[in-house]
Amino acid sequence: MRHVDYSPLFRSTVGFDRLFSMLDTLAQPENNGQTYPPYNIERTGENAYRITMAVAGFSEDDLTIEARSNVLSVAGAKPEESTEEKREFLHRGIASRAFERRFQLADYVEVKAAELKNGLLHIDLQREIPEAMKPRKIDIKNGKDAKQIEAKSVN
Repeated sequence: MRHVDYSPLFRSTVGFDRLFSMLDTLAQPENNGQTYPPYNIERTGENAYRITMAVAGFSEDDLTIEARSNVLSVAGAKPEESTEEKREFLHRGIASRAFERRFQLADYVEVKAAELKNGLLHIDLQREIPEAMKPRKIDIKNGKDAKQIEAKSVN
């Protein structure tokens, strides 16, 4: 795997550190081949999103959801089965292995709610752009409304 050195760009840019670290993490095969658990990402409104993960067999106590610095982590781990209960599986198709999924969130995207229903974990996200960052309209005045400053003539 090739690693790109962004240090020459740091000298001429300000505030793009996160962009370079995101590019660096995208180049790494962190989730390469990871298919468990399956998930959907859907847009439910103009600034609303939902991540749905199929986590059959996991309860609320087995799942951990954490949002930190634009990364949403969802982890699941089943407690160890007691040795008293001996079960012999003829076929085991329901996965119960531990997992961790990470989602890179855009700026100003916050986790609003999480719900586990019928084996599906629903995580609702909302993008809330601060007022200072929203575009605003600037009024254009015509020349008639502008005040004129009169200068005194020197004689």
